Amino acid sequence: MMTILFRYLFRELTLHVLFTLAGLLGLYTFFDLIAELSELGKGGYGLKDALIYVLLQIPANAYELMPIAALIGGIFALAALSGQSELTVMRSAGISVKRLLCWLLAIGSLYGVVTVALGEYVAPATKQMANQYRLSATKAMLVGEFRSGVWVKDGRQIVNIGEMLPDLTIFKVRIYEFGEGLSIGRVIEGEQGRFLGKGQWELTQTRETTFLPGEAGVTVKAKPQATWQTQVSPEMLAVLLVEPSQMSARSLYSYIDHLKRNRQTTKRYELALWGKLFYPLACLSMLVIALPFAQTQRRSSNVGVRLFAGILVGLSFHFLNRIVVYLGELNSWPASLVVSVPTVLFMIIALFLLWRQERR
Repeated sequence: MMTILFRYLFRELTLHVLFTLAGLLGLYTFFDLIAELSELGKGGYGLKDALIYVLLQIPANAYELMPIAALIGGIFALAALSGQSELTVMRSAGISVKRLLCWLLAIGSLYGVVTVALGEYVAPATKQMANQYRLSATKAMLVGEFRSGVWVKDGRQIVNIGEMLPDLTIFKVRIYEFGEGLSIGRVIEGEQGRFLGKGQWELTQTRETTFLPGEAGVTVKAKPQATWQTQVSPEMLAVLLVEPSQMSARSLYSYIDHLKRNRQTTKRYELALWGKLFYPLACLSMLVIALPFAQTQRRSSNVGVRLFAGILVGLSFHFLNRIVVYLGELNSWPASLVVSVPTVLFMIIALFLLWRQERR
């Protein structure tokens, strides 16, 4: 009997959560498409391209919205069960609040696994694909990304960037410049590049190899610094990366290790990494807080009130999550402590409300 009740609860919750997630994704997709309309006509960027770009962002939006969908969907499902006295029947059948809470935690854990899969494997890949597609449709300068590094075409230049860090510092730069008849004119190599602004990059430890016409030979010049004038900007290179919050935990861990070995600050990326670890747990908190909230609404038939309150609580969690990250970065607070505050706080509030209801 316990298994049947658990399956029934899981089915009702999942249906409502999926329905809520679909509604939120539809809303987000609509507004994303509206925002892209201003880019139509740039470099052949059409409505079809904007639609593909927006659709590729759906997994990233789903990752961000999963805890909110769990909360709102959980409120609706549990409020419906409570309104039809099904929760009361479950309690009469011997299902204690503790058992019901354990069921919600188990279901929330499954939602957490889905959130991890989205954040680790699907969202970073599709976000990068979306950015690359948008760039190719608007500027048509991106050649591709291979094991040999990033390749970018700019007029008569083809540029190979061996490594690129999330702060957009580039390493192992090779610039192949072609002359008339597609004959190579010169090759510029630099160990490191830094963007100066106005289309200029500063390359360090450079070597310029010039191929003279005919049988004149080849000249090689070495310079400690050189300026590279190009239309390639950090924004264009950034499409091959994602924001720290949208990177996978594996990528974040690897980059943090690189920064530590080079004695650079890691606070921003540590916050993003710990955020990745704690974010799936938010699904548990949201389902747990939905239980006391739904039970307090059992005498109310106003669906709009429940919806508004659920959205308000979900947005509160979303904004609190961002605020504590910003504060943690500004004040150098421990990353693990900072990112755990919203999830733990909402879990404590949920348990307190449950305890208070049972005391009445």
